[in-house]
Amino acid sequence: MRLWSISPFYLDWKALVACWREGLLALAVLQGKTKGYTYHPQLERFRATRDPAQPISTYLHYVCNEADRRNYHFDRSKLLPLQKMEQLTVTDQQIRYEWEWLSYKIFRRTRVILTTSVINGSIEECQKVVHPLFKVIPGPIEY
Repeated sequence: MRLWSISPFYLDWKALVACWREGLLALAVLQGKTKGYTYHPQLERFRATRDPAQPISTYLHYVCNEADRRNYHFDRSKLLPLQKMEQLTVTDQQIRYEWEWLSYKIFRRTRVILTTSVINGSIEECQKVVHPLFKVIPGPIEY
């Protein structure tokens, strides 16, 4: 399961579509509608909230926004109504790890190099590429 902490803006089409599909699976897991992937570590950040289904749904609304921008058609009706909520945290090392992994995957698929580099950047640099649901804090790789 890949629920990127990176902003959907930076995902190529394959990563964006995979994020949508896996996000819907995560929503089903957190709503107790499926038995698979129930202990996946990427779901812990959502489970740690008061209502775990709401933040994953909010996460997916941002994915939908990017899909809309690209004229893709993701079915937003599968999500809970969008609610304003506090940002969840993600560590700077997790962002650096994901950015490096995403860069590698995109380069392998397209030979395009992501020009923004956060590998050695500050927390502020990491915050520039993070998914809008998250706020970057210092810390190790999480998942």
